Amino acid sequence: MKLGDRFTQDFEITKVVYHGFIEIFRDRNELHTDGAFARAKGFQSEVMHGNILNGFLSYFVGECLPIRNVIIHSQEIKFAKPVYMGDRLKLQAEISGIFDSVGALEFKFQFQNESGTNVAKGRLQVGVLS
Repeated sequence: MKLGDRFTQDFEITKVVYHGFIEIFRDRNELHTDGAFARAKGFQSEVMHGNILNGFLSYFVGECLPIRNVIIHSQEIKFAKPVYMGDRLKLQAEISGIFDSVGALEFKFQFQNESGTNVAKGRLQVGVLS
């Protein structure tokens, strides 16, 4: 892999993903689980948990990169727009730094919804294990 390499991966917020997140982490905040509450706060329906996107990042690193001997060192994500049930998201990631001295790669990434709107972006540092 080299500086500037780009990767894309598609994801969908399905009921299985949504209910699985709630079952595992028990986050039942009304913004995520009560449509009337979410609409009263100005959203179109229940807002999906932002950390679902972190799970997608974990999948991307562990399963989609062309090398398997990797571990996430750090990740930073900024949420720009809400994500809803049924949204299809495109993750676009680019290698923005290579740090051979510590065996690490840095990625800049963004998630876009079907209309091309950026819903989240950030940085991800991945260690390459020897």
